[in-house]
This record gives sequence, C-alpha cells and structure tokens, in this order.
Amino acid sequence: MKRILLSLASTLVLSVAVVGCSSGVKLNETPVENRTATAVTPAGGGDSTGVAARDVAPVLIGATDPSLAGPAGAAKVIYFDYDSFVIRPEAQGTVEAHARFLSSNKTRKLVIEGSTDERGGREYNLALGQKRAEAVRRALALLGAADSQIEAVSFGEEKPAVSGSDEDAFAKNRRAEFNYR
Repeated sequence: MKRILLSLASTLVLSVAVVGCSSGVKLNETPVENRTATAVTPAGGGDSTGVAARDVAPVLIGATDPSLAGPAGAAKVIYFDYDSFVIRPEAQGTVEAHARFLSSNKTRKLVIEGSTDERGGREYNLALGQKRAEAVRRALALLGAADSQIEAVSFGEEKPAVSGSDEDAFAKNRRAEFNYR
C-alpha cells in the first residue's frame, strides 16, 4: 500500500512541476512583423552617426602622415628568394634610398620587420625573418645610416602580407618592411 501511495505522490509532484513550467504563449500563433531599416537625418547638421559637424582637423596615421613617411618614392618593402636572406640586386636602390634618408635625418628611427612564408617550422621562420631584417640593417649601416636609428625584428610567418598557399602568395610574404617611427 505504501508503494502505491508513494507512486501516486511522485506522479502528482511530477505533474505539478510540468504544468507549472509550461507557458501560455503559443509560439505558432505569435504574429511576426517585417520591419525594414530607415535612414535618420540628424537635426542640426552632422552625419548619419548623429555627431554634429565641427571644425576638427583629421589625424593622419602611418604612411599618410608626412612626419612618419620615409624617403619619397622609395618602396617600403623588399622581397627575398625562398630560404634566403640575401638582398636581391633589384632591391639595392630601395636600400640606398632609405640609407640616404636616415643619414640626412639623424632623429628618425626605422624598424625593419622581417617576414617569411608559411613553409618551415615556427622557430626556423622566426630565425629566417630575423636574418632578413638584420641583413637589411647591416646594409643600411654600411651605406651610412647610424646603428642607433635602426631596429631589426622578426615576425616569421605570423604576419603574412597575403593569404594563400601558392607561389605568388609565398613570394609576397618573404619580405622585409621599412616602418619609420
């Protein structure tokens, strides 16, 4: 008899719990409205962000900021052959232009960022990227730039210029970039 009463009591508790958790909203019968976005024109001028127009000069960053630019007309990137840190002959003019710029602007600082393609192990690529950056740094120093103006860093394969796994992408990722500070 106790088993029957216990069974009835547990069935009753379970029924109350299920009924208590149910919702009276029928999802299939809830209306759905289709709304489209409309443009809002801000009062008092300004743009669509709601910020009023002011006479504020834009801040130029990076290559567009003349104070951070390097030599006019000189490339900011040179490329390397596969598994090599030898500066190509076609890049020699770029290196010379950057060396002249640093020689005549003693307060300017340059960071040379060496990079590789994705082939090879992580440690190997970091070392190869560093060798590429150091090769450019040594060439600049030999052409008259002060060592104190130049820093060589490696990103290895971690900062690709182009994504992809074909030879064109690999060739663009084997590089050293000139970044003035």
